[in-house]
Amino acid sequence: MKIIVAVKRVIDYKAIIRVKPDGSGVETSNVKMSMNPFDEIALEEALRCKEKGIATEVIAVSIGNEQSQDVLRTALAMGADSAILIKSDEALQPLGIAKLLRALAEQEKPGLILLGKQAIDTDDNQTGQMLAALLKWAQGTFASQLNFHDQGVSVTREIDGGLETLFLTLPAVITSDLRLNEPRYITLPNIMKAKSKPITITPAESLQVDIKPTTQILQLELPPKRRAGQRVENATQLVHLLQEAQVI
Repeated sequence: MKIIVAVKRVIDYKAIIRVKPDGSGVETSNVKMSMNPFDEIALEEALRCKEKGIATEVIAVSIGNEQSQDVLRTALAMGADSAILIKSDEALQPLGIAKLLRALAEQEKPGLILLGKQAIDTDDNQTGQMLAALLKWAQGTFASQLNFHDQGVSVTREIDGGLETLFLTLPAVITSDLRLNEPRYITLPNIMKAKSKPITITPAESLQVDIKPTTQILQLELPPKRRAGQRVENATQLVHLLQEAQVI
């Protein structure tokens, strides 16, 4: 079975987010970028599937500009067999990304597509669901455990009431949650080897899909800073302050 893993280049989770002065977006100049953590978990799961003999090939795919090759190098260093960059300089939205991944899936014929449940830059949590709908494949979101068997794959996922297990037939689209696994440490020799491995670059236009944005961001702004808390001596004083603030 061939597995495609979608990985996205995002601002590193440890970096400080700054909004551009004109409010048009987030400042990315001189900011550390890395692979989306949820996608890294999805890639780790795909690699474990190959090590168990469930998968025969793991393909890492990223959609973005030339700089997105960075995360594909990371994916190759982790152990992906090959990497594909769907090159686009446009700001893509979940539906456009899902369409591009569908076109690629129709070419590569994978048995499974793994991706993070969401990207930490936009937190849309839409691409996996849209991709499954476009492909008309089974889907399992927020996966915290996968168990493969002859009939397909069992996906354990966290819901409000506890845990839920879905039984999916392949091919399927699965999105990963934090508890699915812990990504492996990348060794320096593997990082050096990944630098010389080829990356297939496919222009987004060649896939002949409509990726025009359907929504528009008018302005971004940071949330107001939280005011310092106030200590009270007793419940009576607390009630009095809440009444003054017209909360109760």
